[in-house]
Amino acid sequence: MMTDRTKVALVFGASTGIGRATATALARAGFAVGAAARSLDALKDLAGRIEAEGGRAEAIEVDVANRVQVDTAVRRVVDRWNGLDVVVNSAGTNLMKRRSIDVITEANWNELLSVNLNGAFNTTQAALLEMRPRGGGLIVQISSISGRWGDKSGPAYQASKHGIIGLCQATMMEERLNGIRVTAILPGLVDTPLIARRPEPVPKEVLAQAMQPEDIAAACVFLASLSPRSYIPELIMMPPRLQCVGQAIV
Repeated sequence: MMTDRTKVALVFGASTGIGRATATALARAGFAVGAAARSLDALKDLAGRIEAEGGRAEAIEVDVANRVQVDTAVRRVVDRWNGLDVVVNSAGTNLMKRRSIDVITEANWNELLSVNLNGAFNTTQAALLEMRPRGGGLIVQISSISGRWGDKSGPAYQASKHGIIGLCQATMMEERLNGIRVTAILPGLVDTPLIARRPEPVPKEVLAQAMQPEDIAAACVFLASLSPRSYIPELIMMPPRLQCVGQAIV
């Protein structure tokens, strides 16, 4: 059993991209980390790497769209390390090739929102049920700058990311007196495996100037380091040569 001073984090979407980088960064910052995602083999590899560096990690297979699995993941982390201080949800998808409003199907729309928005709801509520009795905690949801203005990512993706922002704001308003802080991170272009699967490939010279998953991970560690007396409602992050507020070339 770990001491009460040891911090515990649970990262959803930890098998790749931002989630994997965040789980690694939190472990290096001294957190015991539950690494949760659908790809168990990738999670076991990540947990092994964290433990090889002297950290503590557990691989947990979970689909964020499945509430029972999310609740089970939270319980496993709490049972193992006797607490839960930080939850980061970076799980998300946008693999549709036919994504514009005139061609997207209802089934595709529902599938995307079930992961991106329902997943954010599931991870938030499951975290709250554990954090509230303990008197505090931090929840970080990875949204997107696409939730702020129109781009080529598609209406389903943009609606889901805009919904995450609203979810975070409403949750914070309701839970702030319970010691719980909620932050939405809105990244611009990040070089992740998801980018490589866009219908229109991002030019190499553009991708070379994109942010890296480690940049978003560093922001998560920063948020987790803040005193409970302060919080950041939204954190917008963009690659300066490619994007600025209200404008983008990608």
